[in-house]
Amino acid sequence: MTLLEEWQKVAYNEETNKNELERFWQRYFLLEKGVYEKLLAHPEEKVEGTVKELADKYELSIMDMTGFLDGINESLIEPNPIETMDENTKVSLAFDTEKLYKNMVDAKADWLYHLPQWEQIYDEETRKRLYLEQKKSGTVVVGKKVGRNDPCPCGSGKKYKHCCLNKQ
Repeated sequence: MTLLEEWQKVAYNEETNKNELERFWQRYFLLEKGVYEKLLAHPEEKVEGTVKELADKYELSIMDMTGFLDGINESLIEPNPIETMDENTKVSLAFDTEKLYKNMVDAKADWLYHLPQWEQIYDEETRKRLYLEQKKSGTVVVGKKVGRNDPCPCGSGKKYKHCCLNKQ
């Protein structure tokens, strides 16, 4: 079983007691927040090493580091091979700041996108713009519904009910 499979088995186990799972995630989110505070304090620093070396550096277990790598992977400049990695796999935490901020917003992780370290990276206006861009990216805009007696949107000049409505 790969590290990622082990992590997912523990983190998303539906058979685990709900309170126990909630405690697991609360503990994990605190650890995750600590790592992000350190990473965001020096966003230009290229952090690399094996999974074990990074776990030791950030004082995490291998499993918690696996969870962290799973969470940050979509925000990295070069994604890590998280599906196949073991503790000796060399990984990088070089992240795209804009992607990371937007992914935190998308995950509704307000404890992460409100970290004070973001104030050193983006001004308030930029953070607000990125927040709104991310929120709007998931919004589906539905066009005006065509009524039966409206002109057909295909441009035939006929009423919708005598044209494309019948073709559906």
